[in-house]
Amino acid sequence: KPARSAAKSAQPELEAKAIDLLRAMGGALTTANSMSFTAVTTYESPSSVGPALAYGTTSEVLLQRPDRLRVLTLGDGPASEFSYDGKTITAFAPAENLVAVAPAPPTIDAMLKQAFDNAAIYFPFADIVGSDPFKALTEGLTKAFYIGQSKVVGGTTTEMVAIASDQMFMQIWIGADDKLPRKMRAVFRGDPLRLRHQVELSNWKLDPVIAAEAFAAMNAANAKKIAFAAPKPVPPAKKATKASANAK
Repeated sequence: KPARSAAKSAQPELEAKAIDLLRAMGGALTTANSMSFTAVTTYESPSSVGPALAYGTTSEVLLQRPDRLRVLTLGDGPASEFSYDGKTITAFAPAENLVAVAPAPPTIDAMLKQAFDNAAIYFPFADIVGSDPFKALTEGLTKAFYIGQSKVVGGTTTEMVAIASDQMFMQIWIGADDKLPRKMRAVFRGDPLRLRHQVELSNWKLDPVIAAEAFAAMNAANAKKIAFAAPKPVPPAKKATKASANAK
C-alpha cells in the first residue's frame, strides 16, 4: 500500500481548466502569422542588506513566423537591439557601439536555443514566441491549477493559472476574452535565492502589416564587430587593479 500511494502521489496533478486555458493561449498566439507587443520585465538581484533589489527593462517585440524576430530593449540596464532575419542573428549595443553577428538556423525556436547556448542571450518571453507555446509551457509539468480571475492586470479581465515543474514555479495571467498572456511571474527551483522574474505583456497587435526591412539589423553598420559569445567575467586580478585605482 505505501508503494502504491507513493506512485499515485508522483503522478502529475494537472487541473483540466488550467490546461484548457494554456491551450487556448497557445492557440491565440500561433493563429497569428505575425505579432507585436511590449514586454516590461522586472528582475531581482541580491542586495548587501538581504532583500532583493529590482530592476527593469522594456522591450518592443516584433515577430513573424516562422523565422523573423526583432527585440529592441531599453530600461535600467544597457540598451540593446536584437534582430533575426531567418539567416543571421545580429546583437547590437548602441551605447558601446558594439555589434555581434552570427549565422542562424531557419526557425525562431532553433535560433533562440543557439543564442542562449552560444551567447547567453535569453528573453523572458521566449516560451510564447516559439512555434508551440502550449508545449513549451506544459512539458514536464507536475502541477497545474486554476486560481481565479483578476481585473487589475493588463487593463482587462484575466484568468490566473499556476504551473509547476521540477525546474520552476510560474503564475500566468491570461486575457479572459482574447486568451493572450498579460503577465508571467516565475521562480526557478535551481536558484537558492528564489529570485523572482516577472514580465508584463501589453500593446498586443496580431497580424500587423510589417515592412520587409523591419527585421534587418538597425544602426549597426559602423559599429565595432565582436564575437557572438557569452560575456567573459573580469578576472580577479583585473578587478583588484580597478579597485586599487578607484581607491586612489
